[in-house]
Amino acid sequence: MLWIFAYGSLIWRPDFDHVDSQRAQLEGFERRFCQASHDHRGTPERPGRVVTLVPVAHGDCSGVAYRLPVGNCQEILRLLDTREQDGYERLQAQISLADGRRVPGLTWVAAAGNPSWRAGESIDEVARLIAERHGPSGSNRDYLFHLEAALDTLQIADEHIRDLSDRVRALSARI
Repeated sequence: MLWIFAYGSLIWRPDFDHVDSQRAQLEGFERRFCQASHDHRGTPERPGRVVTLVPVAHGDCSGVAYRLPVGNCQEILRLLDTREQDGYERLQAQISLADGRRVPGLTWVAAAGNPSWRAGESIDEVARLIAERHGPSGSNRDYLFHLEAALDTLQIADEHIRDLSDRVRALSARI
């Protein structure tokens, strides 16, 4: 039994078969937009920003866990490795499921110091970039707003995402 922890676009667009899904939590991390996107939500010349997990003492990140079907785990992992590229690496972690179980699982995290790592930008700078960037997978704004809507549907409060979304909306109204 293999579980995948989703905290970003995999929440609203998993694009893989799964036999179970439920709200889940990963302790010791928080969701942040500190990874440049040259291939999905931006271009090499004008990279957007996408979410990753950053280690935070006493932090936690709520998302969705998907249990993969036994028969095609390896194929799904190959697809996810392709989707989660440009600095993302597999991370094995204990996931807390909504039903109370703790299970081993995998997620993809952008490693600090990878070539697309952009930690240290102010929230205003990240909001400006998200408001104006586009890539082959669509606008960076849509990525953020889809994440916000998915978290709202799951009743997951994430003040960072809410604050960033509010800033991007304000900037977008002026663009």
